[in-house]
Amino acid sequence: MFNNLGNLADLMRNAGKLRESVEKATEALGQVQVEGTAGGGGVVAKVNGKLEVLSLRIEPKLLADGDVELLEDLVAAAVNQGLSKAREAAARSLATMAGGLPIPGLSGLLGPGGGA
Repeated sequence: MFNNLGNLADLMRNAGKLRESVEKATEALGQVQVEGTAGGGGVVAKVNGKLEVLSLRIEPKLLADGDVELLEDLVAAAVNQGLSKAREAAARSLATMAGGLPIPGLSGLLGPGGGA
């Protein structure tokens, strides 16, 4: 029971370093950028490692065709692919920063399919 007190004391001593590491990791996730595509590249969603959609590009021809339902499906598919790729890239990035150590709760931070 008292053996864990040493671990707690170490954690308290390193709280500042841990906070700094989390801030660096969060900043690094913002730098990770991936693209999800649909419709043969007609719709492209750019997403970062924080799972934020940065941009969405739609080929003008798709707009001119006027098929709203198809366009909605393509946008959803591109965004979902981008989010999936971003989760994977973020998990790899964080695992590299952690030196390959498992990070408890990582899958919860990155949503379904994220983390190790």
